[in-house]
Amino acid sequence: MTKKPTKRVEFVLFDVLYEDGTLRSNRRVPSDLLGGIEGEKAVRAAIAAQDREIAARSGLAPMAIKNIRRAGAKKWPGDMARKLRKGGGQS
Repeated sequence: MTKKPTKRVEFVLFDVLYEDGTLRSNRRVPSDLLGGIEGEKAVRAAIAAQDREIAARSGLAPMAIKNIRRAGAKKWPGDMARKLRKGGGQS
């Protein structure tokens, strides 16, 4: 007998820039969140939930997200690329 195919969860990778200028790469987000009306808000909420879980386990406060982009994208949304070159994302 053959097994029934199981539903595979596909992921999309994102780079996350935090308010303090740190960068985390390849954060996994289920691709189901991308197709909805919410778009970036749903992705940001999923990454924030991951950050809260990581912070709870490590005992540190979660960092505030400044910007997100798909991993492998050449530019940050908006004017972030110029700010990153000048001083690590801080004005």
